[in-house]
Amino acid sequence: MLNSKQILVIVLILALMGVLLARPISGLVSEDKGANSSSSVENASIYNLENVSDIAKQGLNSKISSEIAALENKIASAEGDEKVELLQQLANKWDDVAKYAPQGFIYQEMATINPKFDYWLKSGNAYRSAYANLQDTVMVRELTQFAINSYEKAIALDENNLDAKMGLGAAMVTGTNNPMAGIALLREVVAAEPKNVEANKTLGLFSLQSKQFDKAIERFQTVIEVKPDAEAYFYLATAYQNIGLKSEAIASFQQSKALAADPTLSQYIDSQIKELSK
Repeated sequence: MLNSKQILVIVLILALMGVLLARPISGLVSEDKGANSSSSVENASIYNLENVSDIAKQGLNSKISSEIAALENKIASAEGDEKVELLQQLANKWDDVAKYAPQGFIYQEMATINPKFDYWLKSGNAYRSAYANLQDTVMVRELTQFAINSYEKAIALDENNLDAKMGLGAAMVTGTNNPMAGIALLREVVAAEPKNVEANKTLGLFSLQSKQFDKAIERFQTVIEVKPDAEAYFYLATAYQNIGLKSEAIASFQQSKALAADPTLSQYIDSQIKELSK
């Protein structure tokens, strides 16, 4: 059975597949990078810790909201190491309820106070998790730029770190007009660590989007060797389906369904298996 964080991803798979397979790759691969600079986005963004926290609090139970508000009040008058410690507690609270956007801003503030690699990396990872679960295109675009900014600052502190390169590559693929620069970074990661799950998954998604289904199959097979989850099997099945390998697609869909145990996804998979079985 999936936990609440995993279900957030699985429920959005169908929408993501629609975007991936409908979005023209020719319009994405451009020499014009088209992305706003990290500093200009940070200065001009309409989003900040306060307003993303207000959005994230919607639907939370009153006890958790009160605990978060109490920490926010303490942070407002804290400084230095004490403030960093309280910010970490606040980040943990948001993590408990799988709300990632506030965590991105929190770790960014921690890194501003104490510029440590780990804080910038966690900030980038949180922003990336946040925009992956959003349908608000404006917020997705701005959180992607915040992620890129955080990963770039992490890499400035540790230029050989594969996690930071992977995150930056993934953010550039999905959030700029020059995804090939991100692909190049992801290939660096895979060259150094062939079984890297996140890099292979992102490259696999790009292969689906660009209709390179054979390459997508290779990527998701690698992911499944290391981390066989519902999402990877779903994407593998989709790749098989698109090149007419019906029995392989059915088997992968069935694996996805068994691992997800999610009614929304299961209903869709059943309809796909029915079509493939004709």
